[in-house]
Amino acid sequence: MRMSRARKAVLLGVVLLAVSLTGRAAAQSTSEEPVAAPAPSPSASAAVKPAPPSKTPTKAPVKPPKKKPTKGQQPTGKSISYAGGPAGSRTMTGSKGVALTFDDGPDPATTPQLLKMLKQQHVKATFCLVGKNAAKFPDLVRQIAADGHTLCNHTWNHSLKIGKDPEAKIRTDLLRTNNAILRAVPNGKIKYFRAPGGNFTPRLVSVANKLHMSSIYWKLDPRDWDHKKGESSAAHRARVIATIEKHTHPGSIILSHDYAQPDTIAAYRTLLPYLRKRFQLIALP
Repeated sequence: MRMSRARKAVLLGVVLLAVSLTGRAAAQSTSEEPVAAPAPSPSASAAVKPAPPSKTPTKAPVKPPKKKPTKGQQPTGKSISYAGGPAGSRTMTGSKGVALTFDDGPDPATTPQLLKMLKQQHVKATFCLVGKNAAKFPDLVRQIAADGHTLCNHTWNHSLKIGKDPEAKIRTDLLRTNNAILRAVPNGKIKYFRAPGGNFTPRLVSVANKLHMSSIYWKLDPRDWDHKKGESSAAHRARVIATIEKHTHPGSIILSHDYAQPDTIAAYRTLLPYLRKRFQLIALP
């Protein structure tokens, strides 16, 4: 079937129009391709650093709770200086009570005066007895015990070097002293030991402990035994009184002497009423 010239002309026009439109669309799509972004400069890339990886925060270590002392255990540290003496000897009573301790007796001249004064003031004390004096004056030992005072071993002859002796020799000395005291008071209890001069050593404390005696030192030493050259009796008494009044605190163990120390006895005529008003005076239990 032949097409007329007019229809051929129309068809050719349509074809040319389609070709024209196709070429224009291709050119447009080429011009619209994305343009790559310029590479960043070295300085700019250095300025931006990647963030470090996050770390899981670590927990602080948990401290274990402090243990409280069990019943009967003495607390340590500055709050209570219970065993602050040489070789772990005891310096405090362990309570608010103040303990008066008298060393070196018994003395037939001064001990009866002190016992009378203590009884009048209703005060109990602790007597650290020298063995040879206890053997010589058993009646005074009996009176000390009968009045309710505490008995303490102070070695046989007040040896200042006993702590350096062999263990067997120390044991013999302390047993000899205990036996002298117990001959006077067979039912007496000797729970305490004091080294002459306070010269405790670990060996001495250990032997006393094996004999069931606690070693006692002191918290306050008024040096009533120290008579300075040229010091009058009145000045000596005043010094002892002032020292004890100023430095006594609850729980203190106070060192004094009843053997050959008449000024000490005189000082306690003033001290006992003073101390009774301010402290509970106790014998070591």
